Amino acid sequence: MSNFISSLFLILKKKSYLILLLVLSMPIIGACNIINREESNVASKPFVLTTFTVLADMARNVAGNRLTVKSVTKPGAEIHGYQFTPSDIIRAKGASIIIENGLGLESWISRFTISAGNVPRFVLSEGMEPLLIEGDVYAGKPNPHAWMSPKRAISYVDRLVEAFVKIDPSGKSYYLKNAKNYKEKLEALDKELSDSLALVPLNKRVLVSCEGAFTYLAHDYGMDEEYLWPVNSESQVTPRRMTNLISKIKEKSVPTIFCESTVSSKAQKEVAKASGAKFGGIFYVDSLSDSNGPAPTLLEMQRHNVRLIIKGLSQ
Repeated sequence: MSNFISSLFLILKKKSYLILLLVLSMPIIGACNIINREESNVASKPFVLTTFTVLADMARNVAGNRLTVKSVTKPGAEIHGYQFTPSDIIRAKGASIIIENGLGLESWISRFTISAGNVPRFVLSEGMEPLLIEGDVYAGKPNPHAWMSPKRAISYVDRLVEAFVKIDPSGKSYYLKNAKNYKEKLEALDKELSDSLALVPLNKRVLVSCEGAFTYLAHDYGMDEEYLWPVNSESQVTPRRMTNLISKIKEKSVPTIFCESTVSSKAQKEVAKASGAKFGGIFYVDSLSDSNGPAPTLLEMQRHNVRLIIKGLSQ
C-alpha cells in the first residue's frame, strides 16, 4: 500500500511540473505569436522604394503605417551619379513602385529599374515648372533640387498621394489625411524660413555653396546664389571655376560660404581662404543625416541649413 501511495505521489508531482511549465511558457508563446503576426503584417504591406533618403522621409509622412517605405541610398550617399550595387537590386525585390525625383537628378534610375525587374516608376516633379541652371555646362537644363523649397515640397506631397493610391486605392482617405497634416507642417516651415531669412541684411543675401542646389530656396526667399559647380554629377573642380567664384565672393563681399555633406569641402575651404570669406559649415541637400545627426528629416534639414545661413550671413 505504501508503494502505491509513493508511486501516485510521483505521478502527481510530475504532472504538477508539467502544468507549471505550460503556464510559464504561455507568455512566451503568446509573444512569439504577436511577433509573427506583426512580421506578417509588415510583409503584407505594399512596399515603396524611393531613390534617396529625403524622398523616403516625405513618403513615410504620407504613407503612415499602411506602406513600408525604404530608400535605395543610405544617409550620406551622393545621389546624382550613384553607383548601385547588387544589394540595392536585392532591396528592390517585391517593391510595388519606385519613387524618383526626376528633372535629371537620378541619372542611374533607368538602369536600376531594368536590373530590378522593371518595377513601375513614379516621378514626383512631373508637372512642375522647373527653374533652369544658368551658365556652365548645364546651362538651360532644369535644376533638380525642387524639394529644397518648402513651397515646392508641398507639390511633392500631392504627388505622393497619387502614387500611393495607385498601389493601394482603398487607403486614399488615409493618405489624404496624412498629406494634409504634413503639408501644414511644410506651410509652417515656409513661414518659419521666410521670417528667419528676412533677418539677413539685404546686401548680404548671397548664398554660396559647392553645388547649385539652393536655386529654389534662393528664388523663393529673396536670395542670390553662387556655387563651385552646377550639379554634383559635374563636380570637377577646375581653376576657372574656383577663380570665377573667388571673384564673385570678393565683388559681393560675401562673409561666409558653405558646402554640402555628400561632397568634399576641401576646394571650397581653399576658395574661402583665397577670397577672405569664412567657411560656415556643412549643408544637407541630397541626403539626410543619420538619426543622431542634425538633419534626420526634411524639416530638420531645412532648419539646420537656415541656421547656418543666418549665422554666416548676418555677420
